[in-house]
Amino acid sequence: MRQQGTERKTGPYKRLSEECANLFSDERHIKDRVDMGEKKKTAWNRNREGHRRRLREKFIRSGLQGFLDYEVIELLLTLGTPRKDCKNQAKEALMRFKTLRGVLEADSRELQAINGLGPQNVFGIKLIHHVSRRFLRDKMMDRPVCHSSQEVFDYLYHSIRDSMKEMFKVLFLDAKNNVIEEKTIFAGTVDSSAVYPREIIRLALKNNASSLIFVHNHPSGDPDPSESDKDITKELVFAANIMQLKVLDHIIIGNNCYFSFADKGYIDEYEHLYLDMRKESHIHF
Repeated sequence: MRQQGTERKTGPYKRLSEECANLFSDERHIKDRVDMGEKKKTAWNRNREGHRRRLREKFIRSGLQGFLDYEVIELLLTLGTPRKDCKNQAKEALMRFKTLRGVLEADSRELQAINGLGPQNVFGIKLIHHVSRRFLRDKMMDRPVCHSSQEVFDYLYHSIRDSMKEMFKVLFLDAKNNVIEEKTIFAGTVDSSAVYPREIIRLALKNNASSLIFVHNHPSGDPDPSESDKDITKELVFAANIMQLKVLDHIIIGNNCYFSFADKGYIDEYEHLYLDMRKESHIHF
């Protein structure tokens, strides 16, 4: 009888002891899994930081030589969020905007539409974009641009390509063909009723300019000149000649391309036409 009582008494305690042991085992198992997760997370963070450090060191050693476009974008994205992995977002941005240039020129809101990108990420891209624009402007202001329609395009393309309106700009140059001033004359539909030669000539004299370069954009992306563009250019060449100013070029900017009136021979044609008309009418200035 005494033995049976002992068995009845020890039975529940034994089961409770086993359950407690199992519970402690589960806790140790959970703790081990948490520790393992933390170790993996730490290793992943270390690898991510190592990847960014390798990109930075690679750039310091040899600039962008050997960089893939998405790596350049990734490096720019990390300027705003140095602790965040941006490789996937960089690849998606390149896929969406096609080229590195397309990413740099993309609207901030379009960039932030990419999952995982916010204002801080976009900071690096827009910073570099605007710094490069200022660099190109300063570079152009310090160098002759008489025969450099490409250089004028490289600078002004960034500032007016994405405009939904036509913008008409004038570059005023000195006798050595250095840029004195750049001015937006008009924004809207560029035609002969909107562009006033008299106002442009007045600004040229005010800036002591010796020559002029005209630039406007076609929001459609097609830079081929319309008949109105040709008429405006001819009127401006005539007006400039009357005041003994020289028109060096009129550049129309399209989608990653441009049309140069000087390169295509139109400026010389209008110059000769003016001289012929002057001879015929016996007008002396």
